[in-house]
Amino acid sequence: MGTKSPFNPQFCLITCFFLLFFSSFPTTANEYIGSKQCTSCHQQQTDDWKTSQHAQAMSHVSESTVLADFDNVTFEFSGKKNKFFRKGEGFWVNIEGKNNTFNDYQIKYTFAVYPLQQYMVEFDDGRVQLIPFAWDSRTQEEGGQRWFHLYPKFIDDKEDFFWLNQGQNWNYMCADCHSTNLQKNYDKASNTYNTQWSEINVACEACHGPASKHMSWSKNQDKKIPYFGFERDLGKAVIEWEYQPGKKSLQAKHINETDTVRTCAQCHSRRTQLAEKPSHVKGDFLDRHLLSLITPSLYHKDGQIYDENYVYGSFLQSKMAKAGVVCTDCHNPHSAKIKMPEPALCLQCHIPTEYTIEKHSRHARGLGTDQCSSCHMPEEKYMQIDLRKDHSWSIPRPDLSISTGVPNACTSCHEDKDNGWALNNVKSWFPDSAFIGQPHFATVFTKADQNTSDSNKELSAIAHNTNVSPIIRASALQRMQHMPTKVSLIAIQQSVMDDNAMIRLGSVFATQQFPDDYKWKLLAPLLNDKVLAVRTEVAATLMYQWPNLSAQQKQQLQPALNDYKTAQEYLSDRGFGRANLGNLYSAIGDFTQAEREYLGAIEVEPIYHPSYINLSDLYRRQQKHQQSADILIKGTKLLNDNADLTFAAALAYIRLNDIDKAISMLNKATELQPKQAHYFYVLGMAYERKKVAKANAAYNQAYQLSKNPQHLYALCNSLVNGENFQARQCLKELEKFMPQEALNLLNNL
Repeated sequence: MGTKSPFNPQFCLITCFFLLFFSSFPTTANEYIGSKQCTSCHQQQTDDWKTSQHAQAMSHVSESTVLADFDNVTFEFSGKKNKFFRKGEGFWVNIEGKNNTFNDYQIKYTFAVYPLQQYMVEFDDGRVQLIPFAWDSRTQEEGGQRWFHLYPKFIDDKEDFFWLNQGQNWNYMCADCHSTNLQKNYDKASNTYNTQWSEINVACEACHGPASKHMSWSKNQDKKIPYFGFERDLGKAVIEWEYQPGKKSLQAKHINETDTVRTCAQCHSRRTQLAEKPSHVKGDFLDRHLLSLITPSLYHKDGQIYDENYVYGSFLQSKMAKAGVVCTDCHNPHSAKIKMPEPALCLQCHIPTEYTIEKHSRHARGLGTDQCSSCHMPEEKYMQIDLRKDHSWSIPRPDLSISTGVPNACTSCHEDKDNGWALNNVKSWFPDSAFIGQPHFATVFTKADQNTSDSNKELSAIAHNTNVSPIIRASALQRMQHMPTKVSLIAIQQSVMDDNAMIRLGSVFATQQFPDDYKWKLLAPLLNDKVLAVRTEVAATLMYQWPNLSAQQKQQLQPALNDYKTAQEYLSDRGFGRANLGNLYSAIGDFTQAEREYLGAIEVEPIYHPSYINLSDLYRRQQKHQQSADILIKGTKLLNDNADLTFAAALAYIRLNDIDKAISMLNKATELQPKQAHYFYVLGMAYERKKVAKANAAYNQAYQLSKNPQHLYALCNSLVNGENFQARQCLKELEKFMPQEALNLLNNL
């Protein structure tokens, strides 16, 4: 079976006996021993942990762990009946698989506990998949005690989040955070898993690390041994908070470096795991994970949570993170619950006289709206019923809602009011506010996300502002990648030398549109960066230059390229991991291995469309134009609503000089993506050989969408060549963008 513990009861008894009676003998390596060894000395912590969701993060199916109703229940969704039933002691479902067929599947594991519980099926190849239906474990009064479809928008088996696809694969998506000492154990050659763990749930050693040396330490309590025999320092960053005149909150007397936040962040973050390192919470978070920055798909423009971000990305934006606050200042680390009710929790540091209900909240006492989190930690709903709080502790800014469209806590609660009403109230309550109306990165990010070139100057100011959190500075750099300018060049030159790895990572992203020689000069110093994520992203950026590099440059790039390859091998159970390996081998000229990797990507994840496009491009580079078209047609047959794939197939037909098929595919691409100006531009070029009027219409649509002078030039050129009466008007419009000399080449009227 794919997921089984490497420990058996007999072995555990022997291990326990050895640790208890022979612990005076030093061990050469710290080993996982199981949470049962902790209870005798840490009963209170164990009792707290048993009440936590960590303890129930994952379980084997049993009468005591399954919350849902499997008593021959039928749940109808989208006109189809799904059944939940028992066979002997087993729990089973009859649900729809691929190709619209219903099958019986045995449930092997439960996943989480509140406000919902999910259920998982294990397959012979070690793959564990989460079924699409979840149990609402809230009370009936709260609307719970029912089955519901978790992702009703993803019911097509070509969707990543269809339950049998990789988006719902436990081994890759979930396992690392729901079990202790997890080893994914994916075998690339056979495309199978043998995923194992020390304990099935999030137990003591998931946070504290392996505890065998702690057991040895407990016998003699040698003060010379750091962290009580553990490898991690899970202490507070601030031991003593002090009052400073003029400050409304206590200030850290000294901030110590600890592993506490990184330990929590290993799971409470939106990231891509790059490696399985036992000491991964030591050093930099980016040495094991590639953290998602503040992007439009994940966060609102002002950094408020939008998609599932799992806390860390929002926490890093906060003043609390900078002040030295760690997770365990607010949360009991064993129960994970907050240590005390609000507002007392917040008044540990915020001076009570400054933050009374009357002076600060301005909401009626005792109604729940007087809690600090109501305004400063607005909730976002995920998985349909799971409300999670924003941990950036932002100040409600109705003024930003008006200017950028971001939400604010005021109108999110008072749904019958508008942002103007909210702004007036906030101004009247806090007339001396240092925040309302003041500049905010949200305004700059809004401009940048519209690809406005003049935003680079403001983005650069954010990137260089040390008073801004590093994740925001890195995200400002990342947004520069769309519009390379002299300003962004200077910003990158300064940021590659920053002490913070996240800033250096942002500078790598910022170089994407620069010419190759600029990229090499800017990023080559980071090839020896001490942080893995920085090195691998630099390698991914520079590897395409391989054919043009000198022998010395190749030697300089190779170690980082090896790191990148290792990371992608670890991720080779996903289509993007294999495709990245294909890109690597293609870049260095190993076309045979590149082809294997692209075909492997299609095998492990056939719905990942870039694999088809990249393989087609590989064939094109080898002048295999028919194969280049064939692989794209194979992709479009499976993914017939994918615009990028359809457009790539059209280009392949153009290379085969089959213009009719190319035009057909281009028309379909524009239907699938009607706001993609480039598709219309290429459609215009294809039509020029066939139907000039349709070419002109396509060029015009491209220009209307993009306002790109290149598209207008194409339209004017076509009109001039066709002696169309509209040519003069077109040329007049083109005068805004081009010098007269260039226009004279066109103006034959």
